[in-house]
Amino acid sequence: MTRKRSLVRRSAAVAAAGAAALVLAACGGDGDGSAGHGDHNAPASSSASGAAAASASASQGQHNAADVAFAKGMIPHHRQAVEMADLAPGRARSAEVTKLAADIKKAQDPEITTLSGWLTSWGEEVPAEGSMDHSSHGMDGMMTAEEMSRLEDASGKAFDTAFMEMMIKHHEGAVEMARTEQSDGAHGPARKMAGEIITSQSAEIEQMDQLLGKD
Repeated sequence: MTRKRSLVRRSAAVAAAGAAALVLAACGGDGDGSAGHGDHNAPASSSASGAAAASASASQGQHNAADVAFAKGMIPHHRQAVEMADLAPGRARSAEVTKLAADIKKAQDPEITTLSGWLTSWGEEVPAEGSMDHSSHGMDGMMTAEEMSRLEDASGKAFDTAFMEMMIKHHEGAVEMARTEQSDGAHGPARKMAGEIITSQSAEIEQMDQLLGKD
């Protein structure tokens, strides 16, 4: 009888120990699994948050100093091109030059408005009307006051030739400014406009070269 009770107790103890071992094993497995998932989830969550933040920043139209310089430089540059184009009616002899001048004015007037809007939204000052500095000619292709006076005084074929030669130089300056914006700018719409300026003004340079007999 005593032996039978001892066997029962031993069996119960073995069963209890086995059950405890199973519970510990299960807990250990869950703990490892949770820790593993935690390790994988943390970086993924952090990465996802970073991507979301970057996307949100991009959607808000981030800009940098190059974008500001592009807008502030291109506004007076475009204004001078429009000023030159406004001289064509009544002075140009060639129908091609008259149409080219009208196309330049039609393309660049709206871009001045857009560039001004960007500067305002960025809290930057828009160059004042009439503030263009003709003495700042050089790499940007701006005309001097003397060159503008010479163009204004010309007419007929002399005007056509002077207009195209000056506008080629002017366009080349704009293309260089636009290339700088494409390489250094951060504002998507500004870089897009820069690409359009490069395409359209390069085509107009080619057209004027042909009209001048330089093809």
